[in-house]
Amino acid sequence: MSMINIPVVLVSLILIVTLVLLISEKISVDKTAIGIMVLLALTGILSPSETVAGFANPAVITVGSMFLLSHGLIRTGAVGFLTELVLKFSKGSRKSAFFIILVGGAVLSAFINNTPVVALFIPIVMGLSCECDFSPSKLLIPLSYVSILAGTSTLIGTSTNIIVSDLANLNGFDQLSMFELGRLGVPIAAIGILFLFLASPKLMPGRTAPVCELDEGKEKKYIAELIVTEKSALIGKRDITVYAKENLGLSVIEIFRNGGVFDPSRTRLSIKQNDIFLVKAAAQDIISCLKSKELSLIHGKKNLTFGGSPEDDLIVELVIPPLSSLLREPLMSDELQNDADICIIAIRSRTSYFSYKELQNGRLKIGDILLVQCPRNKLDKIRKSQDFVIIEDIHHAIVDREKAGIATGIFVAVVLAATLGLVDIMICALTGVFLMTLTHCLSLKDAYRSLESEVLLLIVGTLALGLAMQKTGATELYSNAFLSLFEGKSPHMILFAIIVLTSIFTHILSNNATAVLLLPIAISTAVSLGVDPRPFIIGICFGASACYASPIGYQTNLLVYGPGGYRFSDFLKLGLPLNVIVIVISSVFIPVFWPF
Repeated sequence: MSMINIPVVLVSLILIVTLVLLISEKISVDKTAIGIMVLLALTGILSPSETVAGFANPAVITVGSMFLLSHGLIRTGAVGFLTELVLKFSKGSRKSAFFIILVGGAVLSAFINNTPVVALFIPIVMGLSCECDFSPSKLLIPLSYVSILAGTSTLIGTSTNIIVSDLANLNGFDQLSMFELGRLGVPIAAIGILFLFLASPKLMPGRTAPVCELDEGKEKKYIAELIVTEKSALIGKRDITVYAKENLGLSVIEIFRNGGVFDPSRTRLSIKQNDIFLVKAAAQDIISCLKSKELSLIHGKKNLTFGGSPEDDLIVELVIPPLSSLLREPLMSDELQNDADICIIAIRSRTSYFSYKELQNGRLKIGDILLVQCPRNKLDKIRKSQDFVIIEDIHHAIVDREKAGIATGIFVAVVLAATLGLVDIMICALTGVFLMTLTHCLSLKDAYRSLESEVLLLIVGTLALGLAMQKTGATELYSNAFLSLFEGKSPHMILFAIIVLTSIFTHILSNNATAVLLLPIAISTAVSLGVDPRPFIIGICFGASACYASPIGYQTNLLVYGPGGYRFSDFLKLGLPLNVIVIVISSVFIPVFWPF
């Protein structure tokens, strides 16, 4: 009877606990990452220096630097020209708007972090939905998907590629060059964009666009939350969208009942007393409805005003982006609560709704939407904060355009130097950050907040876990177990299996964690087969980014979840076929471009 390998058992247990915590989100990602390192050190599997070696890993420093460079480009308005381009060429044409946004988002995401790109485009999409009269739900998921697709076209398109490149180098193989992945990444992105352009209008829901009152050129419409009264004629009505529009002049966007959120265009509900409607309507229609007592204002604390001078209160929707300092904070600690003129009315947390009375216990997550009442002249305060994205605020970008040329020049120089191999990519990225801060394209205060410390800590923690798996022999054990399932199969079939496995993992973990954990297994598998590991390394890059069938695995998917009013099933409708397309194409053509 063979002896039990205690270190392998311990590493396996730590791996299982890590997977459970990352999937369940019982504790934050950064706490999980720190916990990994603590356990590996306390159990003696890794020495103290090995445990924290990830902090000095070139991939971590490069990824952090790319976050900063991306923020510098956004902050100076260096990518803002796309906003004007979209507005200029797409007015009145839904197809033109759709195509320009998809291509524009893809081009930007190939070179800068896709999360700020999607955050930049959300207000553009929402604003254009008012101007071009289309549902933003048709476009927001495709926007997220093209940003992911384009990320596999360059080395710096996603942090995962940088990590895989560096880990491959640590294992004795060549790093990825700047545009090496583009051989296959560009064709896949083009096919993906074509698929999204054709399929999205048919498969995505047609949710009504919310507030458009920031557009001064049209009759102002306002957002309000109204509750069904005891004797309302609405009680028992099933087709509430038609009835409310024809009889009350109200567009019912969402219905809140018992903490749940329902889209009336997709779910036919029999209206009950105390149902809460999120409605959009002209001021006179809201006031008329309130006078008829069919509906009443839900918030007794403060009377809402509609119409009148520009100083009157607006109700706007704010999205919580990944860089917000309010993530996982109690909502009532929000700085907006310290301003008497700004009132947080409610929060919609993906599929749940919390009224004002329930806000004290609310914890904010990426993509959550705040419904806020504020005077028009206070919008600038909200715009200047990096804690929020005003959903339809497409005409006001807080940028320093005088620095846009400098920021663009610095970024282009970084890309060229890395592409030509003049300097290591980590040094290029660090130099770019130094020059951006030196030329005031990026303030140090903004820089610290742009680092996405949770992502960096997760990389460090999973790097430590990956090292522990290699050191104890767990990687080899898992590799042999995986190979036994495909005994006698060709390298092509095993590559296909690894890409599928990576794609499945990236739907439940982050793409970075998936790459760190599976790359050693992929390399060991290739070595055991006696073939070149390069196709397997490339396969991990494409598999780790093939995260389209779930909103959980990728930040950009979470970011569009709330503004688009999506359900989990919406990601499956469009994401599952896109996942199949990417997996099949990459499995077939990776061996063509990178032979075994």
